[in-house]
Amino acid sequence: RLHATDVTSSSFRLLWPKLLSQETGYYTLEYTPRAEPARKRTQQVSGALTSLVLSDLAPETTYEVALIPESNVHYFPPQTTRVTTLAEEISPVQVLISESGPRSFHVSWAPVLDSVASYQVLYGPLPGNSAKLLEVDGRHNSTVVEHLAPNTTYLVTVTAVYKSGKEKSLSAKACTQEGERG
Repeated sequence: RLHATDVTSSSFRLLWPKLLSQETGYYTLEYTPRAEPARKRTQQVSGALTSLVLSDLAPETTYEVALIPESNVHYFPPQTTRVTTLAEEISPVQVLISESGPRSFHVSWAPVLDSVASYQVLYGPLPGNSAKLLEVDGRHNSTVVEHLAPNTTYLVTVTAVYKSGKEKSLSAKACTQEGERG
């Protein structure tokens, strides 16, 4: 049976049983966004193939897929399946640093997406490579970074960890205030 694997927000792989060979015909593949039948796309596929990747698809869209064996030997009924692409995975588009003090600052980010499992906030002084990591639940969009050195520039990187396993990051710089003398 025709089925899909490796589904992403813009592509999926179709797999089907070997019905034809190079000699006995070819397939006509039709795929159509369910909500917009007028946007049907058609392509011819060699009879030797049993899989194909479709790309340039719309995110969060259900496609009706039909694989029609065009055989010069036997009649085969069309194979059909329905595949829904995943939601687009957007990286954090804003990282804001606020409430900066000598030993801490507040980090917030946007947008907050349902497809994010957690956020990782990596921070460390510049220059240097002693970064520390904070894990933040995917429902939250801010955290406070503490125990910092005064009058220091930090590089802060917010990474969205998607439920699919993918990661997207965005960085910002933050400066702590000068500490009180004495």
